[in-house]
Amino acid sequence: MISCTVRYEIDPAKLADFETYARFWLWKVPQLGGTHHGYHMPHEGPNDIAYCHFSFPSLAAYEDYRARMWEDADCLRAYEFATRTACIRRYDRSFTRPVLDGATPAELGLS
Repeated sequence: MISCTVRYEIDPAKLADFETYARFWLWKVPQLGGTHHGYHMPHEGPNDIAYCHFSFPSLAAYEDYRARMWEDADCLRAYEFATRTACIRRYDRSFTRPVLDGATPAELGLS
């Protein structure tokens, strides 16, 4: 599994527009083979930083998602909305491999 974390710099005055954009992707990513782990909106601290996290079974599956996304009319409308509203100033992506299974100290050889 590979997870993508996107760090967004957003316009705080356009938080509602960004949330509209986010809610679309929460609906769409599963249709394109991924698992969305949610958007994390500003609350305390900087008011212009948001994150999202989503996963795909492999990097190849993520690359397939990216290719199909550019051919999908709904995705293109979402990008057009973000561009038109200028709710996103910039973003960067990073990829990680999640560790999701816990283990006891004995299973880990810590006892």
